[in-house]
Amino acid sequence: MGKKILVVDDAAFMRLMIKDVLSKNGYAEIEEAGDGELAVAAYQAGHHDLVILDITMPNMDGLEALKRIKGIDASSRVVMCSAMGQESMVVDAIKLGALDFIVKPFKPDRIIQTVKNILG
Repeated sequence: MGKKILVVDDAAFMRLMIKDVLSKNGYAEIEEAGDGELAVAAYQAGHHDLVILDITMPNMDGLEALKRIKGIDASSRVVMCSAMGQESMVVDAIKLGALDFIVKPFKPDRIIQTVKNILG
């Protein structure tokens, strides 16, 4: 497929789960970052076709990382991940340019459906 995806979450098991779902569905180029600062650095270092970004993280949260990634590349494609009860943050993320969001705990088919909708 040749699409580069950046998976950002402070929980390693979440990154692993998302990565596993993506790779089983043919997405081979997957990079990981454990917080917003690392996500921004990774995005700057190599263009990604999609960023899956958790909202609540240490060092730099997902909303700040989203702002910075959009600052680097206004056409970047970002999907937010949020836990239940973070609806106001999701609304803020959409206003800042996120294309979609996935609520945790998520079902694998929801991840794939979202990724396919954005990447075609």
